[in-house]
Amino acid sequence: MRTKVSAPRTRIARALAGLAALAVAGGALAGCAPTDGRETIRFTFSKREAIDFMTKKVAEYNASQSKVRVVIDTSGVDVVSASFVRGNPPDLMLANYNMEVARFVSRCALSDLSGTKAAGEIAATYQPLLDQYGTCAGRTSALPYSVMAASVIYNTQIFAEHRIAVPKTWDELIAACDELKAAGVTPFYATLKDDWTVGQGWYDYAAGGSLDVLDVFQKLNAEGAKVGPDSATSFSKDFAAPMAKMQQLLGAYVNKDAASRGYGDGNLAFSKGQAAMYLQGPWAFSEIAKTAPDLKLGTFPLPMTDSASDLKVRVNLDLAAMIPEGSHHKAAARDFLEYLYQPQNIEAYNASQLGFTPTTSAPAPDDPRVAGMIPYVDEGHIYQGPSVLVPKTIPVFNYAQAMALGAKPQTTLATMDADWARLAFRAPAARDTKGAAQ
Repeated sequence: MRTKVSAPRTRIARALAGLAALAVAGGALAGCAPTDGRETIRFTFSKREAIDFMTKKVAEYNASQSKVRVVIDTSGVDVVSASFVRGNPPDLMLANYNMEVARFVSRCALSDLSGTKAAGEIAATYQPLLDQYGTCAGRTSALPYSVMAASVIYNTQIFAEHRIAVPKTWDELIAACDELKAAGVTPFYATLKDDWTVGQGWYDYAAGGSLDVLDVFQKLNAEGAKVGPDSATSFSKDFAAPMAKMQQLLGAYVNKDAASRGYGDGNLAFSKGQAAMYLQGPWAFSEIAKTAPDLKLGTFPLPMTDSASDLKVRVNLDLAAMIPEGSHHKAAARDFLEYLYQPQNIEAYNASQLGFTPTTSAPAPDDPRVAGMIPYVDEGHIYQGPSVLVPKTIPVFNYAQAMALGAKPQTTLATMDADWARLAFRAPAARDTKGAAQ
């Protein structure tokens, strides 16, 4: 039976509870405050798989000097975005460099890092990839920290047993698939149930291996609201041939149950030798190794033309460092940034994640599973996946999945044209570093 409590007593109880909560919160905040006079900076880090590694680096830095205290924040990019709106951004960000994060660049909300020692060590290869998302005139707003390269993963034992050479042209790829199929081996394991695996793999590799992605997207941006059947550059014109080849591979050379298989299914099946090739990034290696730790794997770029000189690998700027303009501790944040870019730190991080270190002096990865991509990365034969170069409001993964499952490319790509043009029409005018419309 409930006991009836009078309204005044209820209000008093609630007030006391509120005061108690404030006291607890205040104590918690006081506990986080430095007691040794150090300047405290907030460092946001967005890669979940490497939190332990970066937490140790923060502890090492804090122990190495007595002026700055770094507090790591792993709450994620959505919280970071909200902090910009509130006027309380982090002091240093190390985040996946994508269209969402790049909004801060194009709005000149990030400080210039061109004067840092770290900036002088970045290979020039990567600046066009940064600029592809947008720029703030006169500033180096972000510095790449980790680059992930992705291409075809292949079972080296299956290739050796059937005397299949790594293909370097489209014709060689088709010939290899035919030989494998004739021997009873599934050439590719496809996981079409998960749209992102289609987008970052089949769609990106087919388009990136066929087109100059940087050039095409520069032209798409220039066309803007005019993108469509009459424009010089469009999805329906430039992507039609690559998508037809993608469908050719998916129609003849993949597992019969591809439409119902997801990422986890693919990792398990590939670990059991159920296909010779797999279109996934290096993140799949650790999953495959859970079942088959000794499986010998290699990588090579998917050939989509008749010239080996067109071979390229897909890359993404997995992490980039940024210091917001709204930070009140820029000098301290720069000091920690320089620490993170010391060779022993940045190279150890990338070795732990099978990433490529974007500095000019860094050695290539020593893991044999990614060795096949090293020459292409070193020579700048790389592209960013087309799937990450469109706004999230265009459901490119869904469109890629639809084409992979048999939808007519011309119809789907025409829809992408219309989406692109509509967004470009609604987009605000570009702004310079002073915020004036150009």
